Amino acid sequence: MLNEDYLNAGFGQTLQPGSRPALVLIDFARAYHDPASPLYAGVDDARASAARIRDAARAAGIPVIFTRVEYSEDGHEGGVFFRKVGALKSFIKGNPLGDFTPELSPLPGDRVLTKHYPSAFFGTALASQLTAQGIDTLIITGLSTSGCVRATAVDALCHGFIPLVVTDAVGDRDDAIHQANLFDIAAKSATLASEAETLAYLAGLGA
Repeated sequence: MLNEDYLNAGFGQTLQPGSRPALVLIDFARAYHDPASPLYAGVDDARASAARIRDAARAAGIPVIFTRVEYSEDGHEGGVFFRKVGALKSFIKGNPLGDFTPELSPLPGDRVLTKHYPSAFFGTALASQLTAQGIDTLIITGLSTSGCVRATAVDALCHGFIPLVVTDAVGDRDDAIHQANLFDIAAKSATLASEAETLAYLAGLGA
């Protein structure tokens, strides 16, 4: 019933991915995988999926961009956001929770973008870098679905890039929140694709 209501209202129009994508891997930090962390989300499956997509993206020769979060001790870079979410103290410089995990870390040739707010675009040079390279599509993986993934998808759309969110490679601390945000992202911001669909898309770029 809900799906029908949204479709009848005109939500969820198809956004066809283009021929010049880039991959962004959002905030795959230890903080989301360490059970002792306040940000622990139990999202190892999403990390494993993202690693496979990263490998396929590198094989396809497209840009691979990792984002990370880092703050000074007082968190001034994050402004009100840092004050709103106390768990962001996990990303104060020097805290190992902010590090990448061995299972999914940047490799030579990958880019690392430091951000201070949910969106990978806000306060960074991501949009201008993608535009300079003629990128038309942003493949989005990462954490968390309701936070930085959703914010990045919205901003990708606003900057004129086709957002492609990989459902198997994003995650959240609660599945109900994860699913609700995927529903809303699909309705208003992005195209959703499974890992298998994304791998097939990447494999077809050469052809």
